[in-house]
Amino acid sequence: MRLEGSCHCGAVRFSVESPHPYPFNLCYCSVCRKTQGGGGFAINLSGRADTLAVEGGDSVRVYRARLGEGEAEPGERSGARRNFCGECGSHLWLYDPRWPALVHPVAGAIDTPLPVPPERVHLMTDSKASWVRVHAEPSDRIFGGHPDESIEAWHRRHGLEGD
Repeated sequence: MRLEGSCHCGAVRFSVESPHPYPFNLCYCSVCRKTQGGGGFAINLSGRADTLAVEGGDSVRVYRARLGEGEAEPGERSGARRNFCGECGSHLWLYDPRWPALVHPVAGAIDTPLPVPPERVHLMTDSKASWVRVHAEPSDRIFGGHPDESIEAWHRRHGLEGD
């Protein structure tokens, strides 16, 4: 599925091909919470990095998060690159060179209508802010840390591969 996205102010527009377009992963980690703010979580999709096309790339800025306690040396930066609009601050996509074939657009930046997932996965709930309540449906799965399957595996399990 071709995904079209943009920032709030319109300075950056992008497109990417995604074989995994269902917005099912709600991440409550401190990095997503603080860079997204949307209800205390962020939702990332998966796309093919070689198809990412960007208009207004001169407005894109990159943030590499400081890793938390137990993840690395204090203050060490993540290899993941969170791409934002330098004009309005909208988080657009994440790219991690450890997985060079992938790019992870933020669902909130996507303008294309996205399909409704049959279940959602709430992850990193041990890191959520104390005021955030997890609003899970009975079919949803909740993980204090990382989930036990990838975005690709989740789509495959639901028979949604390549939609």
